[in-house]
Parts: sequence; C-alpha cells; structure tokens
Amino acid sequence: MTVIEKDQLKIRWNPEKPLDNIEYMGDPEISHELLADIHLLKLQLGKDTLVLGHSYQRDEVIQFADKSGDSLALSQYAADANSIKHVVFLGVHFMAETADTLTPRNIPVILPDMRAGCTMADMATIEDVEESWDELASFLDTSKIIPVTYINSTAAVKAHVGKHGGTICTSSNARKIISWALSQGEKVFFFPDQHLGRNTSYDLGIPLDDMVLWNPEEHLGGNSEEMIRKARVILWRGHCSVHQHFTPAHIDFWREKDEDVKIIVHPECSFEVFKKADFTGSTGYIQKTIRESPPGTKWAVGTENNLVARLGMEMVKEGKEIYSLAPYACLCSTMFRITPEALHKSLSELLKGNYRWRVKVDDDTREFSLLALKRMFEITNK
Repeated sequence: MTVIEKDQLKIRWNPEKPLDNIEYMGDPEISHELLADIHLLKLQLGKDTLVLGHSYQRDEVIQFADKSGDSLALSQYAADANSIKHVVFLGVHFMAETADTLTPRNIPVILPDMRAGCTMADMATIEDVEESWDELASFLDTSKIIPVTYINSTAAVKAHVGKHGGTICTSSNARKIISWALSQGEKVFFFPDQHLGRNTSYDLGIPLDDMVLWNPEEHLGGNSEEMIRKARVILWRGHCSVHQHFTPAHIDFWREKDEDVKIIVHPECSFEVFKKADFTGSTGYIQKTIRESPPGTKWAVGTENNLVARLGMEMVKEGKEIYSLAPYACLCSTMFRITPEALHKSLSELLKGNYRWRVKVDDDTREFSLLALKRMFEITNK
C-alpha cells in the first residue's frame, strides 16, 4: 500500500483494490501512479468539469468519464451542461464540436488529443458536400430535397444541413429522422455513412432500387439525371472503417459453430451483414438488448471491440457469453488516440487555467449547426 500526495490531497493506492469508487481497468502496463494522479486532478477540478466519454473509448480512459454513452446520449448530456465551467471529451473531434455547439459559449470544450478524428466524417468534406448540392440544384428543385447528415460529420457539414432545412441523426434515432425527412420532401440526401442510410431506409420500406449511391469524385455522383430523379434516397459514398470489417461470412461461422448464439450488429455494418443479423441497433441498443436478455444467453456482437469486451466482462456474473462477431479485434484507431497520458496533460493544463486542445466552432457555423441539432432533438422527442 502506498500513499500518493498532491497539493494536500491524499489517496491511498492499492493495485489489488479499487481506487475510491473507481475500479482499475484496462492495460496492466499503464502506470498505477498515472491513473491515481488523473483521479486527483479530477478531484481538484471538482464538479465544475464534466468529463464525457464515448462507449468505444478504451477502458483505462473511460473509467474517468462522469457520463458515458453513444453519440445521442452524449449530445444530450452536452445540451444540459449549463452549470459547469469546462467539458472534457473522451471521444473524437466531431463529438467535441457537437458538444461545443450545444454548450454555452463561455464553456470551453477540451479534446485531449486533437488528432482524434473520424475517418467517416473525413469522407464528407464541406467543399464536396456544397459542390454536390450545387450539382443537384443544376437540374432539380433542391427545396424538395431534405439533407440529413449522420452526427459523425463536421460542424460545417451540420451547418450546411441546417441552412437547407435538414437535420442530423444518430444510429439511435435514424429511423425516426429519415421517416421525418421522407415526409418533408421528395428525396433525402443522406451522408456520410451509406450503410446507416441504406439499412434504415430499407427497414422503412424503401426498396434498394429507389436508392442511388453518390460518389463525390464523379459527375452527378456517378449517376445519370434519370437515376437521381427516380431515387427517393441519395446515399453518400462513406463508411465506418471499424464496421466494414464485419462480413456475412462471420455470421455464417457463428451460425455453424453454435446455433444458440444470437447475432447483434451496429447499423453501420454493410447491408449484407444487416440482413443476416438477428438484431441491429446503436451501441446503446446493443447494450440494452444484451443486458435485458435472459441469463446464460450467447451473443456475437458486430461493433467496436472495447465496447464488446467491456460488455462481456459485465455479463459474466449473469452467465452470458459475449463474443466479437469477427475473429480479431475491431478498434476505432482514432478514438484510441485519447490515452491516459493525453487525459492527464489536458487536465493538468485545465487546472492551471490553460485551455489547450480546445475545440471551438466559429459563430456562423455554430448558428446553423445548432439549428440542425435542435431540429433533431425536436423530432426525436415527439
């Protein structure tokens, strides 16, 4: 047993037992002293600092989150954060932008490593989105096209959607949002994740023949005017690198291995995987479904491996078996850039009053991005 002291705060550290109410999790090579020091920094910053953590975050980092969840839950936490002084986001850049958009301007949002981005969000730049919109406007009345962007997009893209009467969705509310969009216009332009758009639209009864894929690198997205006129849903050519790893063959493997295993996947998976799975839904839905399943059930899960492994450990006490759908770990490599060391540095600077690694959305972008987010909340809460 050792005693770690810092600025008159003391905490007894025993690696065999929890640290206060925080259980040590994650990589055993991470310094116990470093984790204890992060906890002390959090104590010093107090309740004025809200730490938000996405469910895909590594164990040794997410254990310090005050609130954790999927993108919808975290955006709601950020929207309600009015009585604090700082937000520290354990996620990726677009999530921190969303938090900055939803919180009052005087509350800085800190992302411990500014390199933590999202490859999917990068697949839809504002320049490409605006150019594509102009192409559609050259032969269609775009007032009858409702743009919907997945929350995995930049603030600039969210602002574009807000300006043009559209809104934002998450994997939790995509069905409700796309239903709304289809009721508001003749077509939906959905970006940047083609799979979430396709799977949700199909689930709503839109045939695949009524959807076209838009490749921003080609004229008219690689389609003819006739194809676009006929389509009800235009899908941007984008995807999640993690969920692309899962294939129908992985589902076939589990079906043959154990007929009792249920397959549950995230809707960012391909259409072929979506069709073969027993259940499809957001990270929040996956967690809820497995937690509420009978003791002793078995699950193969098609989503990010930190979440799968954490859920597996949680369910051991109920005799449930949780496996990754793929035979190898599928990690979000950009999310993984938020390390304990990065969190420690950002909290240390915050304690000194330095807002290093601050994510700030400019006022013009914030105005229309906020408009799109508010529409999302209004539609979701109806």
